[in-house]
Amino acid sequence: MKKALLLAAVLSVSILSVKAQTFFKGTNTVGLGVGVGGNFGSFSYGSQTPGISVLYEKGIWEIGGPGVISLGGYAGIKGYKYSGNSGNIHYSQKWNYTIIGVRSAYHYNGINNKKFDVFGGLMLSYNILTYKYDDNIGGGAAVGGSYGSAAGLTAFVGGRYFFTDNIGAFAEVGYGVSYLTLGVALKF
Repeated sequence: MKKALLLAAVLSVSILSVKAQTFFKGTNTVGLGVGVGGNFGSFSYGSQTPGISVLYEKGIWEIGGPGVISLGGYAGIKGYKYSGNSGNIHYSQKWNYTIIGVRSAYHYNGINNKKFDVFGGLMLSYNILTYKYDDNIGGGAAVGGSYGSAAGLTAFVGGRYFFTDNIGAFAEVGYGVSYLTLGVALKF
């Protein structure tokens, strides 16, 4: 009888732990984020667009301990613009950054709350930088090109809080098109 009660208790705790997981093998999430700050062109003048990013993750591997490894993709854009005058010459410069990457994260399921998903991971990306210069005298009209485009390896940490079973908000710190990204997440 004691063994049966012990077995029932262990099974109950196991079932409750599984229900408390937010991210598990087979879980899919899509996120749309708006970023603050960034490593690209740290300009204290001119204007900039916020970093906009889209990400996708799928739980692929359950590993020992409370966690799941995900695999997914990332795309983000950010732009900077500066205009100025030098005598009679009016000029403008634009920098556009696009990042396309593959990312993997460890989702820690040891928190006994089905609304939270905490994670950390790495992203392998290609960072595309384009530049355009224009002025009113035609000396540099439409000078542009791809400058500094390169592959990158970055780290990130973050968390999601789900208001419903499928809709939530997220915050992520790391290197993408911004240092801090806040957004909405959809889980399916």
